[in-house]
Amino acid sequence: MVEGRAARALERLLQIVWFGSMWTVGYLVAPVLFSVIPDRVLAGLVAGHLFRAVAWIGLLGGGVLTLIECLRWRAGGGRWRALLLLSMLVLVAVGEFWLQPAMEALKAAGVSSGGEFARLHGIAASIYLLQSLLALGVVLGARRS
Repeated sequence: MVEGRAARALERLLQIVWFGSMWTVGYLVAPVLFSVIPDRVLAGLVAGHLFRAVAWIGLLGGGVLTLIECLRWRAGGGRWRALLLLSMLVLVAVGEFWLQPAMEALKAAGVSSGGEFARLHGIAASIYLLQSLLALGVVLGARRS
């Protein structure tokens, strides 16, 4: 069921879109925004919208990828990819549904630097880095199998 050419093509496409957008926005576009736009609030606003788009790509595409891998797992396939993708999916959900709303609430209260906001931003950045490394594990692991 999940071993056909179409399924493999769909997997590759979803990985390219999800992982590529994650790496491009997180490690290329966001740093450029902050180096080119003098207004840090504006740069942060644009970056925030881009990170939200990447999160939804991850939730949707990652959900499909995780489902495919879980079906393989049930059929006796490798478990490591399912576990990596599920971990990534959980991290995206934590970032999007817990960290981002907390950071937005602080911004709405006029607290967008220092203290609690900086702590939450640091956690979000660490989670993003972990997701990026897990994605690298999925890609490198796929090349070995």
